Amino acid sequence: MDTGGQTNGAKQWRADGLTNHHIRAWAIVAITFPHLFTGYERRCAERTIKDSWPDAWEAIFGIVPQPGESREKDRRAFEKEHADNWIVVSAITSDQQSGFIEVVATPGGRRGAGTEERRFLVPSDEYRIGRFGFVVDETRHPVYSGPSSFIGWQGRTSP
Repeated sequence: MDTGGQTNGAKQWRADGLTNHHIRAWAIVAITFPHLFTGYERRCAERTIKDSWPDAWEAIFGIVPQPGESREKDRRAFEKEHADNWIVVSAITSDQQSGFIEVVATPGGRRGAGTEERRFLVPSDEYRIGRFGFVVDETRHPVYSGPSSFIGWQGRTSP
């Protein structure tokens, strides 16, 4: 492809090992060839790049997105801040405890084989999924070992 001399950011756009980024890849084209896009499209592309690839944005433009300006950077900060907290990975309205949500949470919201899971009861009026998940407050939300509304947990208990 003839870039017309435009090479700004070519190294940062490489998608080695990345998945599902092709949907947002149009933004790379709009940033690389701004003269082919409207002002609105360029603003949308900037938002997409900041949200999806903040490190590339910083490297190319020398501008560090502040908190709230990049979904990806905010997600990283959330994960760092709550790495040792119980983060909900699954939730269901409790059939056993009226007015409660039964949740399954893991440390830092991690998933995969060997990851410790615990069930908690959270009052329905308190359960609001945040931007990156619900953080269990162990002082307010007790570990729950009773009968489960989760089919996969029937017969199992939380530690």
